[in-house]
Amino acid sequence: MKRTLVLFTRTFLNVRIKRLVTAALLWMLAITVPYAGMAASRKHEVTGTDSVLKKLSYQDAQRFTYYFLEAANQQSLGNLDAAFDLLRHCLNIDPRSAVVHYQLSQYYARLGNDSLALRYMQYAASHEPANDDYQEMLARYYMGMNKVDDATRAYEALYSHNHERTDVLEVLAGLYEQQKKYDKVLYTIHRIEQAEGTSEELTLSKMRIYELMNNKKAAYQSLEQLAAQHPSDLNYQVMKGNWLLQNGKPKQAYAIFSKAMAEEPDNVYVLSSMYDYYNSLGNDEMASKLMRELLINRNTATDTKVQLIRNAIAQNESDGKADSVAMLNLFDSVIKANPEDADMASLKIAYMQLKKMPDSLRMAAMRQALKNVPDNSDVRLQLIQLLWQQNDWKDIVAESKAGTEYTPDEMAYYYFLGLAYYQLDDHDHALDAFQRGVAEINSSSKPELVSDFYALMGDLYHLKGDERDAFNAYDSCLQWKPDHAVCLNNYAYYLSESNKELAKAEQMSYKAITAEPANSTYLDTYAWIMFKEKRYAEAKIYIDKALKCDTDSVQSGAVLEHAGDIYMMNNEPGAALSYWQKALQAGGTSPLLPKKIKLRKYISDEK
Repeated sequence: MKRTLVLFTRTFLNVRIKRLVTAALLWMLAITVPYAGMAASRKHEVTGTDSVLKKLSYQDAQRFTYYFLEAANQQSLGNLDAAFDLLRHCLNIDPRSAVVHYQLSQYYARLGNDSLALRYMQYAASHEPANDDYQEMLARYYMGMNKVDDATRAYEALYSHNHERTDVLEVLAGLYEQQKKYDKVLYTIHRIEQAEGTSEELTLSKMRIYELMNNKKAAYQSLEQLAAQHPSDLNYQVMKGNWLLQNGKPKQAYAIFSKAMAEEPDNVYVLSSMYDYYNSLGNDEMASKLMRELLINRNTATDTKVQLIRNAIAQNESDGKADSVAMLNLFDSVIKANPEDADMASLKIAYMQLKKMPDSLRMAAMRQALKNVPDNSDVRLQLIQLLWQQNDWKDIVAESKAGTEYTPDEMAYYYFLGLAYYQLDDHDHALDAFQRGVAEINSSSKPELVSDFYALMGDLYHLKGDERDAFNAYDSCLQWKPDHAVCLNNYAYYLSESNKELAKAEQMSYKAITAEPANSTYLDTYAWIMFKEKRYAEAKIYIDKALKCDTDSVQSGAVLEHAGDIYMMNNEPGAALSYWQKALQAGGTSPLLPKKIKLRKYISDEK
């Protein structure tokens, strides 16, 4: 029984002491913090161990060192419970050890005991205030617990030890802003400026804080200061204009924009600001004019163009006229000015699909886009899908071959290429396409797609009479996707036809019908395997289900012939003959079918 190729569209003692010391140093110098978002940012330096040990007796100091190093060793081996117990034993020997408190805090955090973790962290930080890592970890822990005031005090203490830590000031600025202590934010920014100098980012941050304080004058003065620091940069002047426009002073803004336009008429920032100005006035004519200038300007950022086009579409739709011709003309003028702009071409095609324009127009737009940017895979794959709907196998072959040339690592091209060749009954080229496709498999390949390739290859190998390679391909398919129903069914059927590994075939077939219990083909396969195993009564149950689920206007000749064979072996010759006759009428191609009808008995094709 021929199984047709299925179209898939689912697309880690001296010698010992040395090892222990090494492990302990690594442990104390590079601690991984388990609390969410609190990885240590700098190397952890243990500064208290020696001073603590001096307070212990010689014997206790030796015991402390041994157990501490053994704890480090156990952690390095992944034995965290043992390491935790050893650290607690260290604390019994010296309850004042800051480093042990610190280490234990990490364990308590890992255990989800935040209050105990915090207590141990506070002890370590308070007993070694010069240890920046203890202070910083405590501050981060406060933040993780949303203790903003405590975190702020901890970061201020940390900064007091090292005035080069502007990253700490940045955190403090955020904490003060969260508390709406805007004067403290401004003071913190001032401290950053003292360390790093002024910058656009810091000035704009001050401006934003002034605005939160509703101090418009100081906010604008910050912008003026920034512009004065960069007299040759037009963008800072335009920034002033934008602020004025957003704060209800359009005339002053326009004066700045006009002067900037006179100096640099193609400046995208200036054009965008003037576009916003006319939009704010409701002057659609001038806004549309500037929008077009921005869209055809090669310096306009892609995301800006996308937003402008979206605005244009929204405006077009809101007018109640929805003039798609005008929108297509706009797209065409933009693409003509920037033919290599693949994003704009894709947007045009998406718009055409949104407006449900004819496939012929969409395909023409896709072909033009590929002419301009031939490596645009998104567009080419869309075109191939449209061609598939039209059964244009030759054009699919042409487009898929072009895709493999421009984007050779895109497996989808080989997929469509192989399927199209199969539809053209060119099995050699189909198999070659799939073989080339699997050569592109990598760590990011989707198992569903890879498994489809191997399943299809298995079917093709079988069509060519190459049973060994067919079964190898099926095995590869199931390695990628063990529940690939089509592969399970076909593999099982071909095994049964060869009278090989029927138990394995039965298991695979059963998986297929479990996945799709109403699939007539899968039910027929299972029934046929039962037949091959001489389990005729069970075979009859499943062939009846297969016939019931075969809802095609013309039932499968192969399924009908199987039904006849199964009924004959169940001692129902009349029903068997009827099914064989129906199989012949349905186009059954088995050479034994006429003989069965004539002799009124089952004839095996086994050799």
